[in-house]
Amino acid sequence: MQAVDHPFDLVLSYPQWQGSGRPEHLRRGAQAAADVCRNYGPLERVPEAGEGEASGGIRRWTAIAEQFRSAQVILDARQRGRILTAGGDCACDIAVIDYLHRRYPDLTVIWVDAHLDANTVNTTPSGNFHGMPVAAILGSAPVGLQALLSTPLPATQFRYVSAHVGDEGDWAFQRAHDLRWLEPGQRIAEQAVSGPIHIHFDLDALDPAEFPHVAYPDGRLPFNAGLALVRSVAADLVGLTITEFAPSDEGAARHGSGFLERLCEAAAIKQ
Repeated sequence: MQAVDHPFDLVLSYPQWQGSGRPEHLRRGAQAAADVCRNYGPLERVPEAGEGEASGGIRRWTAIAEQFRSAQVILDARQRGRILTAGGDCACDIAVIDYLHRRYPDLTVIWVDAHLDANTVNTTPSGNFHGMPVAAILGSAPVGLQALLSTPLPATQFRYVSAHVGDEGDWAFQRAHDLRWLEPGQRIAEQAVSGPIHIHFDLDALDPAEFPHVAYPDGRLPFNAGLALVRSVAADLVGLTITEFAPSDEGAARHGSGFLERLCEAAAIKQ
C-alpha cells in the first residue's frame, strides 16, 4: 500500500486544560481540534492526567507535569520533523517548542496570542500555568520543569503577533528580554525572520466578533490576517500548535472547527 503524503509527519493531540483559569470547555475544544488535525498527519495522543494538585505556586501542577513528560516521551520516540499540535491550553506548547528547538537550533517561534503569557512562578497573580509558557521557553520555567528542558530559546528568536494584554509581571518580562512583535501585514523577510519557524496560534488572538469560541475573548487579530500569516511562512513551518479552543457546545465546536481546518490548510500549502 502506498504511504499517504501528509503535510505534517506527526499530529500531537495534547488535551491539557489544567493550566487554564477557565477550563470548562477546553476538553471539548481539544477533541474537536484533534478531529480536524488528524486529517493532516498521523495522530498520537498525550494521555490526560486528571485534576492534579497544586505545587510550587502553580495550580494543578502535578497533572501538568505528568502530561509534559508523556508528550516528551512521544516526541523523543517519534523524532518527527514537522509537527501539528491540537491543544489544549497554551502551556501544552512548551514540550513541542523545546523538542523543535533541540532539532532546529535556529528555530524562530511566532507567538500569536492576545496575551503576553510571560509570567513566572514569582510574578503570576493567579497560579494558572497557561500564563507562563513564554517565560518557560525563554529560560524561566518552574524549578520542577527546568531539569526536563534543554537550552532556552534566545529572545532574538521569538516574536509576538497581536499580543497586547498583560499584567505587571508580563510586561516586566517583556521589557527585560526585549521581546519584539511581528506586524502581520508586513513581509516576514523584512522583519529579520528566517529559517525554520514554529507558530503558536492561540485562538483568543482573533477578533471575537469573527471567532467567539474562546474563554478569554480579548483578541484583535482579523480572521484573514491570521490565515495570511500562517500561509506566508508555510514553506518554512516545522510546527503549528493550535490552542485555547473553547466551544460552549457541539454546535460551536462544529462552527469553530471550520476555521481550524482553514488554518491547517494554510499551513499545508507548499510554496
